[in-house]
Amino acid sequence: MLWSIISWIIVGGLAGWIASMIMGKNAQMGLVANVLAGVIGAFIVGLLVSLFTSEGGGMPEAFSIWGFVAAIIGAIIVIFIVSAIKGRGRSRV
Repeated sequence: MLWSIISWIIVGGLAGWIASMIMGKNAQMGLVANVLAGVIGAFIVGLLVSLFTSEGGGMPEAFSIWGFVAAIIGAIIVIFIVSAIKGRGRSRV
């Protein structure tokens, strides 16, 4: 269990960093935000996969291609949502 958590933190950090570069937010995000975006994103995608698959397979292993891709996609979704929410708070002059 502990190894699984540690592995998702490592994969989440890498996935969050790649996602922040894809989204053009790397300069604004730090290490902690990258890890959080990757881990939360992987959780969201894992939840969606388990809801929409008949087998209920859940999230793939962290150190697999599909786990890494899922974490990147989820991190992109998280970064997009956070950016959209932050963008609403700014007033345009």
